[in-house]
Amino acid sequence: MYFRDAMFCAGAVAFLLTGAISVSATEIEPRGVYKRIKAPKPGTRPRVTIQITPEQHAASPSAPSTGAKLDVPEVTTPAPVPPSNPPKIAGTTEPVGTYEAFWSRISPELQQASAGRLAEAVQALSATDVAAPRLQTLQDIADARGVDILRSTVGTNVSPALVLAVISVESAGKTQAVSSAGAQGLMQLMPATAERFGVEDSLKPEQNIEGGVKYLHWLMEEFDNDPILVLAGYNAGEGAVHKHSGVPPYAETRDYVPKVLAAFQVASALCTSAPQFVSDPCVFQAAN
Repeated sequence: MYFRDAMFCAGAVAFLLTGAISVSATEIEPRGVYKRIKAPKPGTRPRVTIQITPEQHAASPSAPSTGAKLDVPEVTTPAPVPPSNPPKIAGTTEPVGTYEAFWSRISPELQQASAGRLAEAVQALSATDVAAPRLQTLQDIADARGVDILRSTVGTNVSPALVLAVISVESAGKTQAVSSAGAQGLMQLMPATAERFGVEDSLKPEQNIEGGVKYLHWLMEEFDNDPILVLAGYNAGEGAVHKHSGVPPYAETRDYVPKVLAAFQVASALCTSAPQFVSDPCVFQAAN
């Protein structure tokens, strides 16, 4: 009996201790570490618990830190970089033409007119990549039209080398050349210019050259033998030169002037004595 009572008491004590341990474990379980989630019933749509409104997110887009503090760099919008400004040509508000480097060294202004500017222009050409015709091209033109050029320049202040240079740039020696603007012949005379200087048929080489030389001679007197303004006037007309008080800001004219000057340098190599001015005489050497 005593043994049975002892066993009963021992069992009761064990039962009480097991319950106490279970309750204690339940009470000290860390909150939030374990969470039992039941499976949703069939047909139930997923539920999303919205913890912050869009307005709250906009007001405070960054959630509070729960760990180590992080340094978040401030993002700023870089200042816009202004576009680089290309060099401007004297006397204009914007760069004009291909040879800006040439016009940055040579003034296009009418008040700078001088026959001595040829040397200055040649120096400017050396710093500019200006296209020049081949020597053989000029030699071929001189062989074909040299006599007409020399005859037309007698008694004028126009160098035959300048006439040869103008022909090479204007028509490359093509007697029947006609431009889209209506200019005709070796020296590309406009109908009004041809009539003005007594040319009846601009497609006849000797008449065309004579009319072109007369116009160049007139321009030399008008602009004090200044090579820059004379060539600008030949391309754009003397009226445009006076209107703009110098070389007009036309891309074609601003390119034409240095191209003819570059051709003049090549043409001078064909003279028995190289001209120092665009008004100097020149006798072409015979081809070998």
